[in-house]
Amino acid sequence: MLSGLRTIVYPAPDLAASKAWFSEVLGAAPYFDQPFYVGFEVGGYELGLDPSGSIEDGAVTYWGVDNADSALAELLSAGAPPHTPVRDVGEGIRLASVREPGGAILGIIENPHFKLS
Repeated sequence: MLSGLRTIVYPAPDLAASKAWFSEVLGAAPYFDQPFYVGFEVGGYELGLDPSGSIEDGAVTYWGVDNADSALAELLSAGAPPHTPVRDVGEGIRLASVREPGGAILGIIENPHFKLS
């Protein structure tokens, strides 16, 4: 079901400061830069900044899946409590998340645009 790491999204309540810091650290500007999300491409993977993200929840790592609905159903049937339902974030990219047994958030992402180089 989980086909590999794809994305990590950091909460960024001060989006401008986080964007400037990661741009300097990575030596590159974001490829996607909107008030609701900033995305950097790093070695074929996504580093995201979410101004609405929860500092208490921390960063969320998203694992690639072929189908977000069936993957979420499988995780829930394995006993994982839901965190966020499947939602479309644009361009066919669909996300969801659960809590794993230790309480951390496990995200899943269905991204038809993702290709390993």
